Amino acid sequence: MLLGIAAMFFMRARQLAPAARAMQWPDAAGLGLFTAGGTQMALSQGRPAIVAVLTGVITAVFGGVLRDIVCNEIPSAFRDYRPYAICSFAGGWVVVAAQALRAPAWTGLLVAAVVTAGLRALALATGFRLPKWQRAGSPHG
Repeated sequence: MLLGIAAMFFMRARQLAPAARAMQWPDAAGLGLFTAGGTQMALSQGRPAIVAVLTGVITAVFGGVLRDIVCNEIPSAFRDYRPYAICSFAGGWVVVAAQALRAPAWTGLLVAAVVTAGLRALALATGFRLPKWQRAGSPHG
């Protein structure tokens, strides 16, 4: 118990880069699962495709945002320019396509989760970042 309490204070005092990097991979898997599940739930309630996809994106992305807020950090989805919501958006459309092709629901869920997580993992592995928004007249643009 004392070791657990000491570790809590140690971890709080320093940001450990290996731990942060290690959390990116389960986060990518969670993004895929929540995208697929959220999109499928909306489709099963008869929502239009775009509404279902956006429901899946909001479901998946908000989980990561909430996690970062609870950890008292600026959400990474808003600050690091690595694709997050875009990966979710693409995966949501996989669920819609699977339903349109009359594939079993589990197939659409599985493929969408793999596509979403795979796109996120690819972006993480390659260091791909989206271009920063530049306002006209800003000193950096």
